[in-house]
Amino acid sequence: MKKAISILGAMLLFVSVSNNVFAQVKSDYDKSTNFSKYKTYTFGGWEKDSDKILTNFDKKRVTEAMANEFNSRGMSHVESGGDAVITLFIVIKQKTSITAYTDFNGGMGYYSRRGWGMGYGGMGLSATTTYSENDYLEGTFVVDMYDSESKELIWQGIITTIIKEKPSKREKTIPKKVKKLMKKFPIKPMK
Repeated sequence: MKKAISILGAMLLFVSVSNNVFAQVKSDYDKSTNFSKYKTYTFGGWEKDSDKILTNFDKKRVTEAMANEFNSRGMSHVESGGDAVITLFIVIKQKTSITAYTDFNGGMGYYSRRGWGMGYGGMGLSATTTYSENDYLEGTFVVDMYDSESKELIWQGIITTIIKEKPSKREKTIPKKVKKLMKKFPIKPMK
């Protein structure tokens, strides 16, 4: 949705909130946990049926990207009985960004001791402000890792980002965003 409104004779501050691609990552973990002891993991599924908002292609992209990241850290996927259980959760929200731009036009023809000129002061000052609103989707993806024996949460990673509408873009961005999220995991990838 786009709206444009012109306002003459007003001097407004330039405000810009854009929907540039961003990815905010947060994580937390149990500092007393020895993560090197986890060699296998079981996929515990999607929490609260959050996978129902994803296509089968995107679910596959997410789970494959997660598997690649855990594999690079020396952890293998097993169907059941893993050292850790991984659950996934996703929330998608409709958001709106608002952008305002003010174009100042100075008056012409003022006279001072130095002669005729152009300027912003006095008569003729005008400004045109244009506003636009852009709707977009913001997704928050949460990965929880539980110890299989104690059932305690030992790591949580959260990434919030703008969702690409084109499937061809998501094919590339999902693995990149998962990789960015997993940089916060306590065990670094093996080289």
